[in-house]
Amino acid sequence: MPDRSRPMSRHEPSSGKPTSRKAVKVMTAGTIGAALLVLSGLTLTGTVIALVVATPVLVLSSPILVPAAIVVFLVTSGFFFSSGCGLAAVMVSLWIYNYVTGNHPLGSDKLDYARGRIAETAKDMKDRAKECGQNVRQKVQESSQTQTS
Repeated sequence: MPDRSRPMSRHEPSSGKPTSRKAVKVMTAGTIGAALLVLSGLTLTGTVIALVVATPVLVLSSPILVPAAIVVFLVTSGFFFSSGCGLAAVMVSLWIYNYVTGNHPLGSDKLDYARGRIAETAKDMKDRAKECGQNVRQKVQESSQTQTS
């Protein structure tokens, strides 16, 4: 039976000591989670303000049942949207926490694969750029030698 207590990621050391990469991941997770929760709160606040502003206008300018139905619809949809944003923020934060701690949530293997491919492509592009730079230097040296001859 394999040991499941240690992280299975091949990109991170398994020493258990906090690294700068882990610190950055935790900071990013906290920032994203906080931003999504703030957006959820702003949506809820905007819904309540819209309800406060729209209710008197609708009540004074229309029969009672139509504005009441509109208000109920707006309040309900605003609360559902706000709750959905809050739930999404919590779920994303939980997924990132599980990923950072090495529990490998659903989709983390694809993320690791994509990160590896991006790093591999970046290294390949760096090597190609180095080759092109050397070729240009060589051609410049050859042309300067032919001009002095």
